[in-house]
Amino acid sequence: MSNQKQPAKPETPKKDAGQIFLEEVTKEPPRHLPRWQRMLQAAVIPVLAIFTGMVMGGIIIILTTPEVYIAFRESFVQGLKASWDAVASAYGALLVGAFGSPSEIIVALRSGNPELIYQAIYPFTESLVAATPYIFAGLSVALGFRAGLFNIGAEGQLFMGAIFAAFVGYTLKGFPIYIHLPIAFLAGAVGGGLWGFIPGWLKAKTGAHEVINTIMLNYIAFRLSDWLLTGPMKRPGSANPVSPSILESAKLPEFFGDPVRLHLGFIIALLVAWLVHWYLFKTRWGFNLRTVGANPSAARYAGISVAAGIIIAMTLAGALAGMAGGNEVLGVNFNMAMAFSSGYGFDAIALALLGNSTPLGVVLASLLFGFLRNGATRMQLVAGIPIDIISIIQAFILVFVAAPVIIRTIYRLRKPAVEEEAVLVGGWGGK
Repeated sequence: MSNQKQPAKPETPKKDAGQIFLEEVTKEPPRHLPRWQRMLQAAVIPVLAIFTGMVMGGIIIILTTPEVYIAFRESFVQGLKASWDAVASAYGALLVGAFGSPSEIIVALRSGNPELIYQAIYPFTESLVAATPYIFAGLSVALGFRAGLFNIGAEGQLFMGAIFAAFVGYTLKGFPIYIHLPIAFLAGAVGGGLWGFIPGWLKAKTGAHEVINTIMLNYIAFRLSDWLLTGPMKRPGSANPVSPSILESAKLPEFFGDPVRLHLGFIIALLVAWLVHWYLFKTRWGFNLRTVGANPSAARYAGISVAAGIIIAMTLAGALAGMAGGNEVLGVNFNMAMAFSSGYGFDAIALALLGNSTPLGVVLASLLFGFLRNGATRMQLVAGIPIDIISIIQAFILVFVAAPVIIRTIYRLRKPAVEEEAVLVGGWGGK
């Protein structure tokens, strides 16, 4: 045996508690399942929540249809038949209003007549038009969630984006569309970003709660738009509180002819969703932002500026909501009118929750809400079902998504072995 001493093994540097805590907070969940299984596992709860919400909506439709009660007085079988007819009529009209009639689309395509084709696909394209501002606004709230911030101010940021986009749209003259349109659209992002920067700066520098600040800024944006539309931005010679129409060079191009209104904004929304995904999950800046949202103390220990992360997150969130306002002005309304938004910014909170604060999830949730919103009009006209039923269905879906235990209990589902990445919102008290 040799008496020569073995070289000493280099000692592994010990990690202190802060390093261990940071690794635990930021590490990815286990990846032993194939990608398709993880995606399927993450989609089970939202899909079942949507199905259950539709079932609950059907029950509400039955309970609010007088013909059902009349039929039940005749016989139980007649009552069941009337119940089925009421639900089938309502949801049938909803689907046709959201996607169009398959038979009409087939006939139009066979005819080769562009006018008939445009009329046949009009419901589907209108659903995409309705979903476009939802995508921008939903991404705004989702990005805030990723940073641990509850951005309730998307509606006000949307208004500011619309004001900026409209002003640039009708005042900047003599430029071609490839210059005027990008400037007007970016102006909307700047307006929303400015309105997001204010609560972000207050949160980072003074600890002021972003929920309170964004709510207050919503009302400031509403009243500011009212003043502008009845004063400096009011259309000359008009008795209505509306801005001048934007120039042709600032309008988002449409893909088809009348009556189809689908425009370039939908493609821009999809591109922005991809950029948000790339920023959050493929860049160091996105990792820092998510770390700030997961645990500010660990982020601070790792040398990440929590204050800068909060300001950047709220500014970007505001810019995304401002794009929603700019999209509506430049692609749909072509002017800024008083109370032009029908709650896109507030619905965005539900979209971010339904989409689990992921860009892909937000896009899918926005398409769902767009289809429901557009189909509800036909459901009311054809089936006589109040449009408020759609709001009830959306509320049920949100409840089931927010409380997945209910879905797992109803359908006897096991808790998944690999949980989807949690989105922690520290804005309710944490800095």
